[in-house]
Amino acid sequence: MSLSAAVLSRRSLLLAAMAGVFGSLWRPQPVLAASNAGDPSWDLNAEQWRERLSPQAYDVLRNEGTERPFTSPLNGEKRSGTYHCAGCDAALFSSEAKFDSGTGWPSFWQPLDGAIATKVDFKLILPRTEYHCSRCGGHQGHVFNDGPRPTGKRYCNNGVALRFQPA
Repeated sequence: MSLSAAVLSRRSLLLAAMAGVFGSLWRPQPVLAASNAGDPSWDLNAEQWRERLSPQAYDVLRNEGTERPFTSPLNGEKRSGTYHCAGCDAALFSSEAKFDSGTGWPSFWQPLDGAIATKVDFKLILPRTEYHCSRCGGHQGHVFNDGPRPTGKRYCNNGVALRFQPA
């Protein structure tokens, strides 16, 4: 075996090993189990969710998609009220916790008690904390450690995954 073939063989082996390691991180994770998974009203199949949601909301809530930044009318929402899950209408955030993060998505520094569940995702290789509605398991967004006081958290939410209910 020539020197260049041996180097190529070692390089191929190294790349294959790296692909195996990183490939295991890229496996899609299932949507979190809803806290009331036994409730048949939220144990919907894909077709039932498609009937209930717009195509964009379905992509975000059920496929963990992301809407384009600066497209949600909820970015500019300033009224007092509550932000609910667009999938099951569970209350997730108070308007008192909303702030303008400048990111292009509605952002909050704190969810309502028991409203969300989290998991780690590796879709961008580096780990991020993803959060979902704790009732129906619908994907909402990601939480980051660059938010305002008192929590220092930024719950960066897809607007299409929310419904605003004025006070």
